Amino acid sequence: MPPSWSQVQSLHPQLWRAVCGYELNPALRDELMQEVLLAVWQALPSLRAHDRLLPFALRVAHNLGASHVRSATRSPPPVSLDLDGHDTPDPTTVADADRARSEWLFEALATLPLTLRQPLMLQLEGFDYGEIGELLGISTENVGVRLHRARHQLKSLQAREETRP
Repeated sequence: MPPSWSQVQSLHPQLWRAVCGYELNPALRDELMQEVLLAVWQALPSLRAHDRLLPFALRVAHNLGASHVRSATRSPPPVSLDLDGHDTPDPTTVADADRARSEWLFEALATLPLTLRQPLMLQLEGFDYGEIGELLGISTENVGVRLHRARHQLKSLQAREETRP
């Protein structure tokens, strides 16, 4: 028996994080999320291993996210991370600090090329190198290379922002 819609709905946080990694505009993000949920619902009958619902749904989300980015533009302009545009959280409020870090991460992810963004987003969801390679159709070694490059670019970005006056 195919998974129920309630099982798919329980994956909403993971699917939402995947969508947030592909689109920063809130309106377009909502549209992309609707497209992802519709595509998962339509593809449910083709799911053979029902215990693999999360990887299945994330593969759909990442494929649609990648298509969304490619259709938006062939060579996206770099997204500037202007710290003045961020709310400076009160250090005594952990929730605000966590929210600010999450917002920075999503904006930083958007600056990465798609080939580096996808494996990093999947790793952040808890998938190991083998699972990421299987989901993206690349070798485990290639996953490692892409993750290393993505982390290096994020560290460089963070270092540049910390040295800004």
